[in-house]
Order: sequence, then structure tokens, then C-alpha cells
Amino acid sequence: MREVKRFNAGDFDIVVVGAGHAGCEAALASSRMGMRTLMLTMSLNSIADMPCNPNIGGTGKGHLVREIDALGGEMAINIDKSFIQSRMLNRSKGPAVHSLRVQADKRKYHIEMKKVLESEPNLVLREGEVVDIIVEDNITKGVITRTGAVYNGKAVILATGTYLKGRIFIGEVNYSSGPGGFSPSNLLSDALERLNIKLRRFKTGTPARVHGDSIDYSKMEIQPGDEEIIPFSFLNMDNKFDFKQVPCYLTYTTPLTHEIIRNNLHRSPMYSGEIEGVGPRYCPSIEDKVVRFSDKEKHQVFIEPEGLDTKEMYVQGVSSTLPEEVQLEMYRTIIGLENVQFMRSAYGIEYDCIDPTILKRTLEHKEIRNLFFAGQINGSSGYEEAAAQGLIAGINAVLNIRGEEPFILDRSEAYIGVLIDDLVTKGTNEPYRMMTSRAEYRLTLRQDNADLRLTEKGYKIGLATEERYRKMLRKRELIERELNRLKETIVTPRDSINEFLIKIGSVPLKTGISLYDLIKRPEISYESLAEIDNSREELPREIRLQVETHIKYEGYIRKQMSQIEQFKKLENKKLPEDLDYSAIKGLSNEAKQKLNQIKPDSVGQASRISGVSPADINVLLIYLEQKRRDKKVEKDD
Repeated sequence: MREVKRFNAGDFDIVVVGAGHAGCEAALASSRMGMRTLMLTMSLNSIADMPCNPNIGGTGKGHLVREIDALGGEMAINIDKSFIQSRMLNRSKGPAVHSLRVQADKRKYHIEMKKVLESEPNLVLREGEVVDIIVEDNITKGVITRTGAVYNGKAVILATGTYLKGRIFIGEVNYSSGPGGFSPSNLLSDALERLNIKLRRFKTGTPARVHGDSIDYSKMEIQPGDEEIIPFSFLNMDNKFDFKQVPCYLTYTTPLTHEIIRNNLHRSPMYSGEIEGVGPRYCPSIEDKVVRFSDKEKHQVFIEPEGLDTKEMYVQGVSSTLPEEVQLEMYRTIIGLENVQFMRSAYGIEYDCIDPTILKRTLEHKEIRNLFFAGQINGSSGYEEAAAQGLIAGINAVLNIRGEEPFILDRSEAYIGVLIDDLVTKGTNEPYRMMTSRAEYRLTLRQDNADLRLTEKGYKIGLATEERYRKMLRKRELIERELNRLKETIVTPRDSINEFLIKIGSVPLKTGISLYDLIKRPEISYESLAEIDNSREELPREIRLQVETHIKYEGYIRKQMSQIEQFKKLENKKLPEDLDYSAIKGLSNEAKQKLNQIKPDSVGQASRISGVSPADINVLLIYLEQKRRDKKVEKDD
């Protein structure tokens, strides 16, 4: 094979490899912060592609999208342009776990994101396969493509998704491929191994796409969108989204479905041993469900449209690696799919990824300067998790080049902080999925207050726009003004007031009380007080929600803020990067090994490493205190 001649194809500040959800956010963040950025992708048609489920958001994931938006990212704005159904999940539960989930027109999502990328002044889009990374003296210098093009860059962000040595599995058939029929990246993995970056195999999968006209919807339960559409982006909260939403449908597998699967398990590469990669626990294949939950007679199946201009329907809940003919037989036993016609078969995909504990919380490699990783290459799953990592990697690549302090969100500040801290501190042995249960401080990390928590941070680093910042300040002002008004407005035990309270099932007054304290009663809402609150002004829905949540959960929020204060004390106790833990007496051998491997940047992060005990943390605190006293003595001398 002839050697490819290399040539200088351009000089950039930052090179982003990959154009999925991580790559898009990374490239937009770096270019909007003033860096000349190159985005390289194997196919421009794969930009912001949705190779699996055609939706954005969901439990925990919706929080990430709102946080990306609050910081100045693009995902929320883009899905607001291209969604076809919107639903707020967990409405029956508390506001901490309310999560927006919307169905996307996946083709339109791609088109709209591509327009944004093409229109960004500091951003260059280029189709090409990256096969090597230029590293000199552990400093990243650029990338090389398959055609020999050398793109020099001060930082490189790898956002390769599931493309690295991607392999598709359908029954006994398997072949080299990226997701959705795109080409895989087979050479970049070798380049990473040459840099002593160990790789491992993870696996994910996707269900079949079927023709909408071959479905009997009359046998299914319709799943309409919400009557009141709530947008994802805080910039769109005042906008009206008045259009006819497309319904989804709920159906179920049958005992015959499960029988066909059990009879053919030996033909599934997951069970025959052909697939080495570890699959996602929280998004199992239908084979996994049938085996793991053998007592269940049926499983939920959701029929979701892929867009307005296609009849392809996504069969949520039935991802599979069974042979094509078995898939078709099995799908036709699902209620309403008796005559279904396949347009694309289900498949599993195996791919290379890294152990994310080799990364700092900035998502930079600990030993190779200015080499960043974001998305599924870090062992995560999902579009939203990828986009969040891309945003943080893009921001920190810029700050690294400028020589400024890194941008790190901790667990008490954002779900993004939880996501990244979990990955780089604890690692993951399976594709990581964000859930609200992973966040210790979820009552204060609600999706509705992401702008109040994060927009100022995004504005200070030069990513969130002036418009976004002013909008957040106005929201904060309205909330504070309304809370003060409610505290100052006193109602007395007049007959009209008590009649109203009795009517709504509350206890009549004996003395005067503020409207603020009245709302604390479980049976009284902010909205219900409109009948007796003559001085209130008409406020936007998001302000009303914030006001009521603040009042109803005031005690819980105060308790959580106290917990966060304790958490911050350990986070603020910084540990030197070059600290040799094997030299610290009193640490257990396991703690020495784990601490030297992870190199935590704070005592707080150290406390979350598996194998580091509370006793080890006490040893570290004593060590830091002794070092502080020694420095003070030296200074005094």
C-alpha cells in the first residue's frame, strides 16, 4: 500500500473530531468564545444525527438540556425548532423530578443544526476521516486525515460517538459499520493505543423502523402531547407554540413474542458470545428484558414517529440483535403490529471507548495536554449526556489556550457536574445514563431554575449572550419582587376569606396571615389564591412556578443548602496535581493506589472514589492541615 503524502491543510485554534451532539456543542462553544475552530466529520450528513430514539429529554436528561441551554449551548434552541410532540414527565411527583421530553423530527433537527454550524463565523466544517493525532512532548498539536491532510490545532476534542471500530450485529451476521449505515472509524483507535490510551468495547442497540401504514393503531393507546407546550430553551419561554402535535402510541408484547425470543436466544450474538461489549443496563434489548424479567407476560412498546415527512416509525422498547427473519416474526406478535412491514432492521453496535478516569474534570487527558474527550467515547450513552460533555470540553479547550482558570461545575451546581464527576471519579463499567436519582441535591437542581443557577456563569466566560443574561436577571427580579409582595400582603379572617378557604377544603383563619404563609398549606396553590389576591399582577407561567416551588419547599431547600455548604467545604480543600499519595502515612494501600490513579483535585472528589474510606479522608485532611501549618511557619520565619 502506497504511503499517503501529507500536506498542511490549515491552522486552527481548536479541532473537533466528530459532528454528533457532543461535537456540535464543542465546536459551537469554542467558536462563539472567539476561537478559530475546525469540525471534522466522516460525513456532513451525520451532523446531529439521531441514530437511535428520535427524541430529546426525559427523566434526568431533560435537566441536562436545560443546563446546556442556560450556559449558552444549542441543543434546546435546536429542538424547539424541530419538535413534533412535547410532554412534561413526572407531573404527579415533586418539581425536582419534572422532566421535559419531546419527540423530534430527526431530519429537521439535523438540517437546523447544520444551518447553525455553517453560519457560525469562526467555524469551518470539513468532511474527512481523522486517522491520527499529532502529539509532541505530551502536548497536542493537531490531527491527520486519511487523505494526508494535516490540520494544526492548539487543542483537539475527540467526540467520536459509536464510530470507533464500530461493528453491527444482526443475528449471525456482523460487519464493520458506524451507526445508521455510516462508515466506521477504524484507524483512529490504533492512534489512541499508540498514545497509550487503553480502549474497551461497549455495546448499544436500536429497534427496527417500520412503515406507519402497516400499523393497526386502533389496537393501541394513543399518547398525545401536552395541551400547554413548554419549550426547552429559556429564550423561548414567552413564545407561543401553536401547532398540531403528532401523537405517539402505546402497545404491548405478548406471551408469543416472548416465546419466539426464548426459542431463538442461541441465535442472538449477545447470548452466543460474539458480542464482547457491555450493553446499557437502563435501556436493555427485548432479549434482555425477556430473560431478566421472565415472570412478566408483557412489556411496554411505544410507537414514535421519526418526522413529519416520513412514514418511518420507531418501535421504542424492542431493540434487538436477533436475526432479521426472527425479528420480523417476533414484531408481528406485538399488539397492532400483526401486519407490520420493516423499513430498517434492529441491530446492535459494538464500539471502542476509553476509561474516563484518565480525564480531568475539564475532560482533558491528565497526561496529554490539550487533548479532550466528550460523549460516548467516555463511556456515556445518550444525546443529552454527549451534548453536555461537548459543551464543557469546548469551553475548557478555549480556557486552556487562553491560560485561564478551568470551568468546572460540581455536583451541587448542576446535573452536568454530577455526570462528569461520576465519569471521571467513579468511572463506568457500562454505558452511563443520567437519572435524577444520581443527583444528591436534586431539589435545588431543578430543570426550571437552570438559568438562575448557570446563566451568569455562562455569561462571565463569554458564551451566554447579553440577551440571555438580561432575560435571566429579569426573571430573578420578578421572582424576588413577587415573593416580597406575598410576604407583605396580609389577609384577615373576614367572612369572604374564610368562605373561600372552606370552599377549597382549607381551615378558616382566626388571625391575620400573609399570602406567603397561606401558600405553605398543602391544599392551597399560588393559582388558587387569585380569587382573594386583589393586588397580584399577571406573571409568566415560569415565574409563577418558581414562586410556588420556593414557598412550598422552603424548608427542604434550606436544609439542602446547608448540606451543599458542608459539601463545598470538602470541594474547596484542593489537592496538588503532583501529590504522591504513596508517601502519605496512614492511607490504606487501596486508597494510595486509587488516589494515585485518579489524581483528584479536591478532598471532596477523593471522598467519592471507590476504595477510599472515611478514615483515608481524615488522613488527607490532617495531611493538608499539617502542610498549611508548615507553610505558615516558613512564612513567619
